[in-house]
Amino acid sequence: MRALISVSNKTGIVEFAKNLQKSGWEIIATGGTMKLLQDEGVNVINISDITGFPEICDGRVKTLHPNVHGGLLARRDDNSHLQALKENNIEFIDMVCVNLYPFGETIAKFDVTMEEAIENIDIGGPSMLRSAAKNYNDVTAVCDPQDYDRIIEEIQKNGNTTSETRLQLSAKAFSHTAVYDSCIAMYLQDNVDESIRHCESECSKQSMSGLLHSVRNDAKKIFLNFELAQCLRYGENPHQSAKFYKQDTAVPYSLAFAKQLHGKELSYNNIQDANAALNIAMEFDEPFCVGLKHANPCGAAIGENAFDAWQKTYEADKVSIFGGIVAFNRTVDEKTALALKPVFLEIVIAPEFTDEALSVLTAKKNLRLLVVDMSKKIAKPQQIVSVNGGILVQDLDTNIVEVTAEMTATTKKPTASQLSDLNFGWRIVKHVKSNAIVVVKDGCTIGVGAGQMNRIGSAEIALKQAKEKGITSGLVLASDGFFPFDDTVTLANQYGVDAIVQPGGSVQDEASITKANELNITMALTGMRHFKH
Repeated sequence: MRALISVSNKTGIVEFAKNLQKSGWEIIATGGTMKLLQDEGVNVINISDITGFPEICDGRVKTLHPNVHGGLLARRDDNSHLQALKENNIEFIDMVCVNLYPFGETIAKFDVTMEEAIENIDIGGPSMLRSAAKNYNDVTAVCDPQDYDRIIEEIQKNGNTTSETRLQLSAKAFSHTAVYDSCIAMYLQDNVDESIRHCESECSKQSMSGLLHSVRNDAKKIFLNFELAQCLRYGENPHQSAKFYKQDTAVPYSLAFAKQLHGKELSYNNIQDANAALNIAMEFDEPFCVGLKHANPCGAAIGENAFDAWQKTYEADKVSIFGGIVAFNRTVDEKTALALKPVFLEIVIAPEFTDEALSVLTAKKNLRLLVVDMSKKIAKPQQIVSVNGGILVQDLDTNIVEVTAEMTATTKKPTASQLSDLNFGWRIVKHVKSNAIVVVKDGCTIGVGAGQMNRIGSAEIALKQAKEKGITSGLVLASDGFFPFDDTVTLANQYGVDAIVQPGGSVQDEASITKANELNITMALTGMRHFKH
């Protein structure tokens, strides 16, 4: 039995090779791997002794040879294959142990050059892995050091790996090369796009610019590389199966890279809702808390500290918060934890919990406590949504314009206090399901109307919530989309709204502005809508 070893990541490879050798396997190796194994006392056959050729082109060509791939791909149960190997003096290779040049790590460097990236594209490694994986009935394809112990255990017990293990490792090898190739493809395509953008900026001929645009659109593909993070008990409902996958690189404000300190496993709905809560928390630099149910905020507030923000959030909607999720952008201390403890919550999220806070909250057996990195905002985040037969990809809606007095379309201008609430409401309403209306006062939500088929319906829900709290004056209303009619302005006035922020853009804008002037309401038009479906 013979194994060909050529690894970039040399973790555990010496012990692996020594154990193979003790089990009677011959070791073939290349370049740096060969030197390392020889230095550690492993008997190694040089790859050049197998191919009959030296490594050439700075190591670019060393395993691309029939003596390698014939030994890997030949079927042991096919007489014509066996005859071909005999006639060409090719011997079987029963295992390939390969991990690839670190292309992903290379391009992650800040100052990486295209030349350096290209030299870290592995050709021979993926070729050998694919050959071994294709012929898994007879050959073991190894690409992950985590599998070394298992493989050695089977060889020591049976003389070779089992057929079941070889099939599993084959699937793993093809997945590994697929991810590797997609990483290269996306990197090169990004460079193609950058080159085309440069050419377009320099190009004065419309026909050439159009051609370049066509090439870019035709060439662009998207590759999604995610690994399994968790098998979930079920999806949105018990009859739906579900899994949670995460990307390779950690990002802030991510459930995929959160540290769970306490409580039972997260569910599909927990993850969806907690993600929505984190996106809202990402809007605020000042101390902030949001309570969330079914992907919509039921209460949110800024405060002097985490405790103050939670008190305001809880008062905003004591009913809906039952069984909800709470997210803070500040450390949860003992005082805040004691205020949280009496309320039935599913999850509490924060950048940190004090030891005293953990002592209080871990007394609740099932309460999930999550620490999430909130040290910086996500750079260029994308949102991916599946549809039947396809996916939609868009930039996450992280943009927000500051509401200023200059945006006022009415005669009456906002006060400093109103401007503060207009900005608070504007940052919250973008995270409420459309049609969305949010009513706020003093940096706290007073009413939230979400997901109605018409805007006046959402406004009625939010405004009635404010009235039920006994707050009927000094209110600020935010709308994620424009007003198609002046009815929302009329209704807002009846419930004590003094200031409104909305994107504008309706053919009926003037009617809403006129009505606001009649009712002495200040109205700002931001020019940016925030639909959320």
